[in-house]
Amino acid sequence: MVNIGMIGHVDHGKTTLVNALSGEWTDRHSEEVKRGISIRLGYADATFRKCPVCSEPTCYTVAEVCKLCGTKTEEVRTVSFVDSPGHEALMATMLSGAAIMDGAVLLIAASEPCPQPQTEEHLMALNIVGIDRIVIAQNKIDLVSREEAIEHHKQIREFVKGTIAENSPIVPISAQQAANIDVLINCIEEIIPTPERPEKEIARMHIARSFDINRPGTPIRDLKGGVVGGSLLKGQLRTGDRLEIRPGRMVTVGGKSTWEPLETEITSIVVGGTQVSKVAPGGLLGIGTTLDPSMTKEDALVGQCAGKPGTLPPTWEKLSVDFQLFKRAVGVKKEEEKVPAIKVGENIMLSAGTSITIGEVKKVTKKTLDLILSRPVCAETGSRVAIGRKIRGRWHLIGAGTIK
Repeated sequence: MVNIGMIGHVDHGKTTLVNALSGEWTDRHSEEVKRGISIRLGYADATFRKCPVCSEPTCYTVAEVCKLCGTKTEEVRTVSFVDSPGHEALMATMLSGAAIMDGAVLLIAASEPCPQPQTEEHLMALNIVGIDRIVIAQNKIDLVSREEAIEHHKQIREFVKGTIAENSPIVPISAQQAANIDVLINCIEEIIPTPERPEKEIARMHIARSFDINRPGTPIRDLKGGVVGGSLLKGQLRTGDRLEIRPGRMVTVGGKSTWEPLETEITSIVVGGTQVSKVAPGGLLGIGTTLDPSMTKEDALVGQCAGKPGTLPPTWEKLSVDFQLFKRAVGVKKEEEKVPAIKVGENIMLSAGTSITIGEVKKVTKKTLDLILSRPVCAETGSRVAIGRKIRGRWHLIGAGTIK
């Protein structure tokens, strides 16, 4: 399968669109969604289908029977949608979601001028994590006139000029009315193909969710182990496999704290609501383990790496990063143009893979940073990182870099 990010302004547009495509939406924080802010990653699977009789793009649908000619449709592929929260204050979570995406659908509401500050931040984040397969959905066209929609389309095209999304198709849709969904699916099929994922590679998974599935009051004999969720980047995992998780957990002995990797056994694998015995890369999955559920509750293991014991990247408590600052902090007022230089002693936010941590700057030159991390990260040398600074109480992107 392929993982597709649903990225857009804070409203119900993403949820409505995914419902139109899949008929379902999973988010363990539904009350936050109702308020318009999803703090945790939401996800859903959708199966794209194609009518063998109708021509493109009207042949594309998610229905088992074509609504135009009544012919039984054929399955094309199943995709996993990942919703990253759009609010600028939650950009760390968005970057975590972007780390497991193969492509993105960028939702831009036609009912407001483009770009909104958050939309600019979203596009910058996609660039940081290297996602260049993008389809732009111009949503809410049912709320504007034809002339306004055309003018808004011009605003979008001007906004993405010179960016990784410059040549991305712009599809006018109404998620609420399910209008032009066939065209959107057609564009996703063309722009975001399923990547080739060699099955013989060593298994590697980024953890994007972790939780305790036991209800309060469950008898001890009936307790189930902790669950981790995310996306398998390469290799294969099977039930019964041993699984190592890094950096693991913090252990304090004699007043000294160290991080120790966790090792557990895979007891179950769930993909798209179906329990399977093995899983290959692509799509979102949940893995049941023998871990004490107290270790996984409330996303305690988010940002960690999982794989077969002895195969994971180094765990970094100190980090050297080659970096470059943006011209201005993303999401702030345009008159605040220049980003001040990073200083020794400053605390900055780093996002690497699905891991978010704070680093204290110990040394800085024009191109490199040496940091001590408040929470270690497990990452390969050369991994891309996003750099954030707290401005008036909120984290804003100010640069990007790579681990040395």
